[in-house]
Amino acid sequence: MSDLPEITARLNKALADNPLDQSIKFDCGDAGAITLSGDTAVLADEPADCTIRISEKNLVKLLTGKLNPMTAFAMGKIKVSGDMSVAMKLSQLVK
Repeated sequence: MSDLPEITARLNKALADNPLDQSIKFDCGDAGAITLSGDTAVLADEPADCTIRISEKNLVKLLTGKLNPMTAFAMGKIKVSGDMSVAMKLSQLVK
C-alpha cells in the first residue's frame, strides 16, 4: 500500500505555513508523483520547476529527517532535474 496520500496530506499542512513560490514534483516512479505549488500538494504528475526523483521509501525518510538530502543526493538516492535552487527550499518542509 502506498504512503503517498499520507505524505501529500502532511505536505499540505507544511505548505499552509510555508507556501512555495515555485513548484516541485516528487517523482516516485511507479508509486506515483506528488506536485507541490504555492500552498498546495496534490497527488498528481504535473509539470514543475524542479523534479526530484526519489523512491517512496526514501521520500518518507527525507520528510521525517531520517535521510539527509545532501547525502542522499551524493549517494544517488535523489536525482534532481530543473531548477536546483528550488530543491534547496525543501528544508522549510522537512522536520
